[in-house]
Amino acid sequence: MTDSRESELLASVPTGLLINGEWRAAEGGKTVAVNDPATGEVIHEIADASVADGVAAMDAAAEAFPSWAATPDRERAEILRRAFDLLQERKEDVALLMTLEMGKPLAEARGEVGYGGEFLRWFSEVTAHTQGRYGANPEGTGRMIVTQHPVGPCYLITPWNFPLAMATRKIAPALAAGCTVVIKPATLTPLTTLFFAQILQDAGVPAGVVNVVTTTNTGPVSERIISDPRLRKLSFTGSTPVGVKLLQQAAPGVLRTSMELGGNAPFVVFEDADLDKAVDGAMLAKFRNIGQACTAANRFIVQRSVVEEFTRRVTERVQGMKIGRGTEEGVQIGPLIDDRAVDKAKTLVGDAVERGATVTTGGSPVDGPGTFFEPTVVSDVQPGSDILREEIFGPVLAIVPFDTEDDAVRIANDTEYGLVSYVFTESLSRGQRMIERLETGMMGLNVGVVSNAAAPFGGWKQSGLGREGGDEGIHEYLQTKYTLTANPYA
Repeated sequence: MTDSRESELLASVPTGLLINGEWRAAEGGKTVAVNDPATGEVIHEIADASVADGVAAMDAAAEAFPSWAATPDRERAEILRRAFDLLQERKEDVALLMTLEMGKPLAEARGEVGYGGEFLRWFSEVTAHTQGRYGANPEGTGRMIVTQHPVGPCYLITPWNFPLAMATRKIAPALAAGCTVVIKPATLTPLTTLFFAQILQDAGVPAGVVNVVTTTNTGPVSERIISDPRLRKLSFTGSTPVGVKLLQQAAPGVLRTSMELGGNAPFVVFEDADLDKAVDGAMLAKFRNIGQACTAANRFIVQRSVVEEFTRRVTERVQGMKIGRGTEEGVQIGPLIDDRAVDKAKTLVGDAVERGATVTTGGSPVDGPGTFFEPTVVSDVQPGSDILREEIFGPVLAIVPFDTEDDAVRIANDTEYGLVSYVFTESLSRGQRMIERLETGMMGLNVGVVSNAAAPFGGWKQSGLGREGGDEGIHEYLQTKYTLTANPYA
């Protein structure tokens, strides 16, 4: 049951599609309900776009592109900075909105506002620093001019688990580079994106530069936009199977693509690790966002000499975690996003136990309203268990013992994914070896959270293509032109 503040906030969220600077109803007035996963109650209804609505959004982005691309860098930067400032002014509303539609504890939602906002600030600062270069060619027969240009209209598809940060991480570099966008947020958590889009409007983003399409007709709407010859860039965050399908759709148009896909992160604890740091890191790497993060540690690979002590400590910490609606004081574990997520966690734990693992705490869905699953520790997980191959996306910490460093590397790399890894060791040389040997695009060395707007976020292998954040992030939305001029002294 929502209170008056929640009701007032929800009433302020736009419910339509944002197309060419105007909020409008979907074709035929079709709508879709948004639920609070902590209660199962409907908290809002929003527009449910048709294919024609998607085309209209693409039309707007294409029409606005030449003007936005020609807008001076400094002007684009100032708009992004104003958006950052407005987001900070409204951070409590944005945080509460995320908690209501996604379920994460309010403290974590506030953290996401801070993290997501940094992409606006970072790319406002990067905007005016993407110049090319000029110089003589090696033969001295001419002058080489290398310039950077926006790729064009972009289609951005964001997931449900970080409703603000995934939007800012894509929109900010696109706008900084001079691109226009159509963004499609996940139907499960669209409200934060709609609210943020209004913030962008208030910050002065011109009509047509940012367009928002919410839809349950995801496949046909996305396929039609991706096949549009005016589209030049596709960015997606989500599962690897969906990413592969989108890459296939993008191939005929030879689109620039950024794919931030699935993960199966190893968390390696060596016997020389500071166990206090390792346990603290484990709690962050596993239970942040209720375990529903592509960067969440999936497999805890712990050296046999310390595995018993590590298991005892994390079990004790997990047993003390408070479960409840994210708006409640002190809650650390909110609901999973839906019933399917609960069923998956239950199935993975059950398979591990059948193969010989032991549940030291938790392991079951929580009775009552909402889609809750107990925070869980599973020890002595056996090779071949599904929980070691599949992305858990829930509050389940699975522990695997190892004997030697080579064993740890082999187990950690035994996956088609390669997004992020975590290593805890007090040995500098071992840490350096892990940097070189683990097959992941990111690594946390004695830390449990790696994401930062100033750093390149992305994976190896089937965890994706391209990078978001850092200096690299804006170049995903720029294309390079080389021009040769004659030697001016000839």
